[in-house]
Amino acid sequence: MSGDRILVASALTREAFAPFGEVLDVGGRDARPMNGDRAVRHHALAAAEASGPDARIILSIAVSKPVAHPVRVTMVERHPLGSQAFMPLGDGTLLVVVCPDECGEPGRPQAFVTAPGQGVSYRAGVWHGILAPIGERQGYLVVDRDGPAINLEERFFAEPWTVRMPPSDS
Repeated sequence: MSGDRILVASALTREAFAPFGEVLDVGGRDARPMNGDRAVRHHALAAAEASGPDARIILSIAVSKPVAHPVRVTMVERHPLGSQAFMPLGDGTLLVVVCPDECGEPGRPQAFVTAPGQGVSYRAGVWHGILAPIGERQGYLVVDRDGPAINLEERFFAEPWTVRMPPSDS
């Protein structure tokens, strides 16, 4: 496939993902006992954002088919009026594609692979790829904005990007 543009996916870390949002996991976070020490609450993993008239934060569940290999990124989207978080409901992994904003358009994409149980929270206005579980169908808790204003922009790349997955540790 000549002319392909290649992205090399790397492990998702808080530091690498910081320009785009927050990593959702329980490692190294504010853990608080609750329910008489029967549970632990991992507090304030990310802040949800919603702006515009009659906006509200909603919780949903999405179930997605896995991405096919090779992974080709043809488009990204963003939500200018609110953040969007995806937390897996199982131990699957997720391909996360994000782009810096360059004058209102997506810049060069970056690709990450979550660890099992890790999720992401995209800040409002961050260009990102579609929900892309790796290997198997996966369910996600989705936290995002609902309201009457248009909160979705999509951009298609003139030429697709192909993602190279990092080597597996097995």
